[in-house]
Amino acid sequence: MFKTLFRVLSYAHPYTFYSISFFICAFLSTVFGILNLGLLMPLLSILFNNFSQAELLKMTEKIPQFDGDFKYFLHIFNYYFASIVLQYGKMTALQFVGAIIITSVFLSNLFKYLSMLSSESVKNNVTRNLRSVLFNRILDFHIGYVAGQRKGDLMASFMGDSGETEAMMKRIWDFLFRHPVTIFIYLFTLLMISWELTLFTLLIVPVMGGLIAFVGRRLRKMSNKIIKVFADMTITLDESLTSLKVIKSYNATDYFKQKYKNLIKEYVNSNMKMVRTQEAASPFSEVTGVMLVMIILLYGSSLIFADKSSLSASSFIAYIAIFSQLLHPIKEMTTHYTHFQKGAASAERLFKILDAKNEIENIENPYILDEFQDKIEFKNVGFSYGNNAIALENINFEIKKGQTVALVGASGSGKSTLADLTLRFHDVTEGEIIIDGKNIKDIELESLEKQMAIVTQNSILFNDTIFNNIAFGKTNANQNDVENAAKIANAHEYIIQKDKQYQYNIGDRGDLLAGGQKQRLAIARAVFKNAPILILDEATSALDSNSERLVQEALEKLMKNKTSLVIAHRLSTIQKADLILVLDKGKIIERGTHLSLMQNDNGMYKKYVEMQMLLAKE
Repeated sequence: MFKTLFRVLSYAHPYTFYSISFFICAFLSTVFGILNLGLLMPLLSILFNNFSQAELLKMTEKIPQFDGDFKYFLHIFNYYFASIVLQYGKMTALQFVGAIIITSVFLSNLFKYLSMLSSESVKNNVTRNLRSVLFNRILDFHIGYVAGQRKGDLMASFMGDSGETEAMMKRIWDFLFRHPVTIFIYLFTLLMISWELTLFTLLIVPVMGGLIAFVGRRLRKMSNKIIKVFADMTITLDESLTSLKVIKSYNATDYFKQKYKNLIKEYVNSNMKMVRTQEAASPFSEVTGVMLVMIILLYGSSLIFADKSSLSASSFIAYIAIFSQLLHPIKEMTTHYTHFQKGAASAERLFKILDAKNEIENIENPYILDEFQDKIEFKNVGFSYGNNAIALENINFEIKKGQTVALVGASGSGKSTLADLTLRFHDVTEGEIIIDGKNIKDIELESLEKQMAIVTQNSILFNDTIFNNIAFGKTNANQNDVENAAKIANAHEYIIQKDKQYQYNIGDRGDLLAGGQKQRLAIARAVFKNAPILILDEATSALDSNSERLVQEALEKLMKNKTSLVIAHRLSTIQKADLILVLDKGKIIERGTHLSLMQNDNGMYKKYVEMQMLLAKE
């Protein structure tokens, strides 16, 4: 657990000033706090007349000199205290002690307040850093990693686990610095008052340690279960919101209501078990603390009654008062430890994401692809997913600059995988993809991404304005450039009919737009980027005739003077392609132009075309 805690603290490294200021302020707060209780001894001695005239005179014989012994501070206080009693009387001495106590209380709380501000600054900055690093890490991961994870698990970790880690950070400074320092100073003071009584105390205090260890182990197991149920709830909620039309049309609302109700019930029950265990530690430690005080009270009293100790009555009362204050940081550390078991489990899940290997990364000193100039070559390309299922095998072809190559085949034939490899969403497991004579693995990822634009079958849009969706990723986009892109994509006409035109918010995933409008907006985004290489997952099959015509016109404008790799669904849209590749079970089984492929009576391509023509007639 402590390894995890210190790793979380590593995110506070740029904020060393706050960490040091917290430690100093917490130390001074504790020193002045114990001074308040230490002053009980002279205060009680005055009230009970414990100092004789001879003792007071002996205290003022000479000013104590510091000799390395911490009792020097007690002796110097007694010197001035005795001087005031002798010169001004007990009432003045009482006022003197009272003034010091008030000053000490003020300073103790002032430094406590300052330490709290330092702690909050570090906590907020660590939380910000950790969430920022986690979000950046998720975006930097290759597509294969994200696709292999449950989205709900990632969201649960990002929201739930980071929240638990933040809650842990609220206590971490007290746990690692304030309370240990407080306990040390209190124990040192108790040793100064009576080493016999303190040694006896240290023998019975470890009773509380057993409770800490037992509760901590249980909380870690419960925390893992709770976050898993929370992830299931997140997934169910996300599925419900994104699939509401299907849920309603299939009359499945009651099923999802019951499913979510069961998850909530499981979450509440698991959470209540954890709360019962967590909260039981506090009252149990409090009862244990009172028992310890009573044991020490009885033992100390027996020493005084038997004259086996140098303790005076006032010293013993001060000892009990200080020891009762010692129980508070011990109790707090017990409570914090139980919370840390829960927070550490969450932090470990976050670090599991941060430590996951990213398989798609730049090599050292990668090649910067400033401009695509010649061709893309696929040489003996093969690819297998993690389950060893072969997706592509022995793929060989090239796309020269300005050409259009179309991919045709049944679902699962490898078309989308081939497009993903071109974008380097995955790395080939065999062969190589070469752009302008450079292996794609040797090209800097950012420069590669600048050379490519993608239009997917299902338009991926964002809950933002039309303007920001077209100028996606550009913060200083020009209005005229955005409008020109929309005009080329046949989107300008419907955009200016919206109430806020280009500042119209299209809703979640663009749901406030029609299907053809969404697709043309996605095309406008690709036009605006003006990348030389296009990856097109043609999306016209689900559109009405008029929308399909507008989208097809927009695609043709987009592809003009571009190098395009097109995944074809409606084969009528690729008749002008320079090369058509027919894929089946990850292999190229036919290649050629539309005319040459249609001359092969037994070819798969011709069968696909005839089948679509037959369906169109029906």
